[in-house]
Amino acid sequence: MKPKSHKNNQWQQIYNKCNRWLIRPFKNHKLPVFILLVLVTAFLYVTAFPVAATIDTQNIVTLGVSIKNSPAQTQDLLQQGKVLYEAGKFAEAARVLQQAVKSFGSQGNELQQAVALSNLALAYQKLGNLPPAQQAITDSLKLLEKSSNSQNLQVLAPILDIQGSIQLDLGQAEQALNTWQRAEASYKQLGDRNGMIRDRINQAQAWQVLGFYRRGLTILTQLQQELQSKPNSISKAVELRSFGNALQLAGDLNQSRQVLQQSLSIAQKLNSPQDVSAALFSLGNTAQVQQDFKGAIEFYQQAAAIAPNPISKVQAQVNQLNLLVNTGQTAAVQTLLPQIQTQLTQLPASVTTIYAQINLAQSLIKFGTTPQAIAQICARALQQAQNLADKRAESFALGTLGSVYEQTKQWSIAQNLTQQALNIAETINAPDIAYRWHWQLGRLLKQQEEIEGAIASYDTAIGELQTLRSDLVVVNRDIQFSFKESVEPVYRESVELLLQFQQTHPSEPILDKARQRIEALQLAELDDFFREACINAKTVLLDTVVDKDNPTAAIIYPIILPDQLQVIVKIPKQPLRSYTVNKSQNEVEGTIKQLREYLLEPDRNEEVQALSQEVYGWLIKEIESDLKASGVKTLVFVLDGILRNVPMAILYDGQQYLVEKYAVTLSLGLQLLALKPLTQTKLNVLAAGLVQPPQGFQQRFPPLPEIKSEFDSISQAIASTTQLLDRDFNSKNLESKVNTVPFNVLHLATHGQFSSNVENTFILANDGPINVTQFDSLLRRRDQTRSEALEMLVLSACQTATGDNRATLGLAGASVKAGARSTLASLWHISDKSTAILIGEFYRELVKNQVTKAEALRRAQVKLLKDYPNYSRPGYWAPYVLVGNWL
Repeated sequence: MKPKSHKNNQWQQIYNKCNRWLIRPFKNHKLPVFILLVLVTAFLYVTAFPVAATIDTQNIVTLGVSIKNSPAQTQDLLQQGKVLYEAGKFAEAARVLQQAVKSFGSQGNELQQAVALSNLALAYQKLGNLPPAQQAITDSLKLLEKSSNSQNLQVLAPILDIQGSIQLDLGQAEQALNTWQRAEASYKQLGDRNGMIRDRINQAQAWQVLGFYRRGLTILTQLQQELQSKPNSISKAVELRSFGNALQLAGDLNQSRQVLQQSLSIAQKLNSPQDVSAALFSLGNTAQVQQDFKGAIEFYQQAAAIAPNPISKVQAQVNQLNLLVNTGQTAAVQTLLPQIQTQLTQLPASVTTIYAQINLAQSLIKFGTTPQAIAQICARALQQAQNLADKRAESFALGTLGSVYEQTKQWSIAQNLTQQALNIAETINAPDIAYRWHWQLGRLLKQQEEIEGAIASYDTAIGELQTLRSDLVVVNRDIQFSFKESVEPVYRESVELLLQFQQTHPSEPILDKARQRIEALQLAELDDFFREACINAKTVLLDTVVDKDNPTAAIIYPIILPDQLQVIVKIPKQPLRSYTVNKSQNEVEGTIKQLREYLLEPDRNEEVQALSQEVYGWLIKEIESDLKASGVKTLVFVLDGILRNVPMAILYDGQQYLVEKYAVTLSLGLQLLALKPLTQTKLNVLAAGLVQPPQGFQQRFPPLPEIKSEFDSISQAIASTTQLLDRDFNSKNLESKVNTVPFNVLHLATHGQFSSNVENTFILANDGPINVTQFDSLLRRRDQTRSEALEMLVLSACQTATGDNRATLGLAGASVKAGARSTLASLWHISDKSTAILIGEFYRELVKNQVTKAEALRRAQVKLLKDYPNYSRPGYWAPYVLVGNWL
């Protein structure tokens, strides 16, 4: 086939020259994974979830309305537009629909013209041309307002669905929500329950984009109850599948899997291969997010086997191949790859085909396939995107091709392609794509030693990410989102670049920017953990606290880079400073992992002290004299990566542990919830505890017989204490007490676990686990009825998931989401006898001596260390950490 234009000819030349250009050895490199999503149709719910299965098509010709007295030729134009749209030929569909709009206009048929305009808006939306899409849907609605045809209501509701989808794409989530609420009201007038359900799913996703995760999930839960009562039908199977995908997006993965299984079961009973395949595909997506890779591969295999059309089959196989590559199953990759390649060459050009090729290229980059073969796939996808005039797809294809040249170190070609991809993304106002190409451009400029330009590109990429923030997961519609691969490296590489630049161009503003990046990364991790923006409350800068409110505290920011450990330090009333520790990431992680293991073993005290002394040398030795000279009494650590897995209190100088000299606390970063010293507040404690774990958890968690002693010590220190013990401690009673009892300290003496997976972060009540999101919801309801702040959350028997570097996010997240100024918790579970002693001492110091929370914890830990020989080993007193406000 000959190129259709000079521009296409340019890329045909690239295609032909690939074998000549890409001759350098290829190295495996982690890059974002692109996975194709479902194409939207007029009636489809907002596809803000990663599904790439069979298209859920509905007739877009007249939006389900039969309009008489329209010339057959014009109706044929609508039919042609429908066929082209469903084939993914959106540019051609748009041209045909433009003709239909003009034809209906000349006939004076305003209702049918409105329908054609709404379909045209859909085509523009899929092309990434949002301004003309918005104009077309606005014109469509204006025509409906002018017309008094009795069929208006039937046309209005689905057109509003389209308008809401375009508004969400434009980042206008609040307007989209209002539009879908209006659409639901129209469907209600029509008695169309299916339409109402679709719009409620849309509304739930809009609430999530706006940051109201729980509200969105409440809507979905109510919908589930309504769906269960409906008789089995294809419509129900589709609605359940959409619901399951929305739950997956919201992070409720177990529930997502259950709902998708129901959808699959109905589709199987009704013998609908298309819906069976689609449900299996969605199950594969959810299993993949759950890191059940074996299950996901099996789901994709089954989806491909039953897929009724070639594109659905190849999409499932491409996703399967990606997992096979990621899990190192080389033989299986080599078996599946030729099948995919053969099918892709036989498929007609469409948006789905383009993204399947881009996703395949991304997988092959990681697999180590020859660059020329990958470049040929990208060039073919690029030419198809240009032929279809799909700007989003063109940007992805150009940028992915640029990443191939990045691997072969052909920097100027890679930069040219990346810049073109970036220009397109910015033209169509797509920050979710643009940040990727700014990031890629930053890497390329760094390689060419254009450091200041690289820093500027990283700055822009991170600016785009922070603009997207909580809706980042939602707006990525053409790729499967992975925080670890798609976001975290942008921050880390930026910090590394800034600190390297700072070594040759010393500058306090550069240091400040670097630590702000680390804080921004931690907040982004929390947002990803909870699938919404976590910290929106009024905060104060840590530097202000250190320089003015509490000038006896210093802040230490250890930052783990691939080749070194960088430490930034803020000492009261002094400028920022930094120093370098020549330890690679592998060395740091090896030492910390070993130290954590030894801390949990009873006979490793000498090894613990040796390793703790090594870490002390990294983080403290350089600034020892400055800390002493400045009268510092509290050390605030903003920890990075695996350093979060060990308590800083155990750092050892050869004579003493750090906790013997300083109060030690942790912070998420530069900002704290508004400060208020606890000594100025009367304490009211709500304490809940569970001696015996509930059924199903007794093998996993031991009894806690010393909880009664722990509660007695709290009561002795604080007169105002309300208790829920054993059977009384269930989720219903806890909710009741939270809403009715005045308290500012919530003390939970029960087993729990913190994990980087929100589903595995919970506390145990007598009636089972209370998930961190349920816990958050419970405390938020309290916030709506009571003005008293939660000063402290105490979790005295919880633990972080072993080997999970992000597990303390669950701990920190529980505090932040609860609105607590600070949280006291344990990194691992230890003897509940020593816990009872330590907790009692902690509360006594708070009340009797009116010291800060950090100092009260320090004194309680030193008490165990020095006065209780049986509990002097660090494994007993060290795991307790204070997160947040230390005053």
